[in-house]
Amino acid sequence: MLCNLCPRNCNAERTEYIGSGFCKMPENPVLARADIHNWEEPCISGEKGTGAIFFSGCSLKCCFCQNYPISHENKGEAITTARLIEIIKALENRGVHTIDFVNPTHFSHIIIDALSEYKPKVPVVYNSSGYDSVETLKNLQGLVDVYLPDLKYFSSEKSQSYAKCPDYFEKASKAILEMYRQQPKTQFKDGIIQKGLIIRHLVLPKNVDESKNILLWIKENLPNDTYISIMSQYTPYGDIAEFKELNRRLTTAEYNKVVDFFIDLGFENGFMQEKTSAKTDFIPDFDMTGVK
Repeated sequence: MLCNLCPRNCNAERTEYIGSGFCKMPENPVLARADIHNWEEPCISGEKGTGAIFFSGCSLKCCFCQNYPISHENKGEAITTARLIEIIKALENRGVHTIDFVNPTHFSHIIIDALSEYKPKVPVVYNSSGYDSVETLKNLQGLVDVYLPDLKYFSSEKSQSYAKCPDYFEKASKAILEMYRQQPKTQFKDGIIQKGLIIRHLVLPKNVDESKNILLWIKENLPNDTYISIMSQYTPYGDIAEFKELNRRLTTAEYNKVVDFFIDLGFENGFMQEKTSAKTDFIPDFDMTGVK
């Protein structure tokens, strides 16, 4: 295939086991872990956990990524679409509340094939960086129940510095509007999300203004009852040596400024994180659990 699944539009050749594009991934999906995961938002993980399927490679590659071994170093194992379906079924049979495709953008073509053949009875979550193309998302319509995108950066300067992606906000904002078009009404059953959109935003050290601008955009473009997850879990990780501001955890004062701004804007629904989430203990082991 010649790949243009994400907004980078590499038009790069991806064969069964070799990829030459930005993500360096082949056409076949590469997984690093597929297991019960208990650390997503409460309405996704619930008490029984979500069936989290971690895809390797990434179309964004933020320098501080907590999943650095799989997003940058491409740790993982290639599988077939048939095996992916088996994995989905196995996780579903373990009683999870949801199936959570983590970092799925560059394998959306495989996800479409898999879900077209087998749609689990529990909600399907598309957990992406937000750097998705509208065209690709349209092909997922009817297959994804819950969109869980990040909205990471507002300024081109920040997205270029941290992810070599100057058009991040331009593309991510359009992608989120498409996600909302597909799933405009967030619905719950017994506390577990069934359909809808939750926008995640990770507050970064010395980047409070970025966070405020993102919240302002959401306020101006989406309803007040939009669900927003404001995350405080940033911890120094990855390739951040040249960015001194990133070489520390977020302060309580920084996080509270963003939360207070969220409240002042009149949003009705949000998830907040405790500062204890800012530790590497919550990073999964990418040891091929559930893959082979």
